[in-house]
Amino acid sequence: MDIEQTGLDGLVVITPPRFGDARGFFAETYSATKLADHGITTTFVQDNHSLSAEVGTIRGLHFQAPPHAQAKLVRCGRGRLFDVAVDIRKGSPTYGHWFGIELTFENGKQLLVPAGFAHGFVTQEPGTEIIYKCSDFYAPETEGAVIWNDPDIGIDWRLEAAPVLSDKDAVAGRLKDLDSPFTYEATP
Repeated sequence: MDIEQTGLDGLVVITPPRFGDARGFFAETYSATKLADHGITTTFVQDNHSLSAEVGTIRGLHFQAPPHAQAKLVRCGRGRLFDVAVDIRKGSPTYGHWFGIELTFENGKQLLVPAGFAHGFVTQEPGTEIIYKCSDFYAPETEGAVIWNDPDIGIDWRLEAAPVLSDKDAVAGRLKDLDSPFTYEATP
């Protein structure tokens, strides 16, 4: 299992090995034991699977606040997406910084997004599926969002046309107006 640091504390790229032959491949996409060997001890309690029909569909930037904050382990089940995480932890040396990575069915990469980050993605192929584990259950009363095109964050979404957005995502607030419920604690 390959673990890459992103420059944002706690946010890592995980690439499980694939074992293939003429029939296809096998990959162990999650192993608590193997991740613990790398110091990752997040317990996941829920799996989510989302399909976006159109290219340029943006979902995010979302988070759940404590006491139901969620870490996520994100991968692409089909198609191709650009996955983004923004550090929204008060006191973090990288507060407001973002990291993005292309996740595809082919590359098998996963992004571990700790609690304290806003998360979103944009689809780059029709019929793209995202699959992710969450460390807490869905709790709508704790949902929060930051607008996808916040100029203070400056995410390059790699868009070629206007995005497809939900009504909620289209009117989310800016990071400068967010009283973040997260406080930075350095990863041991």
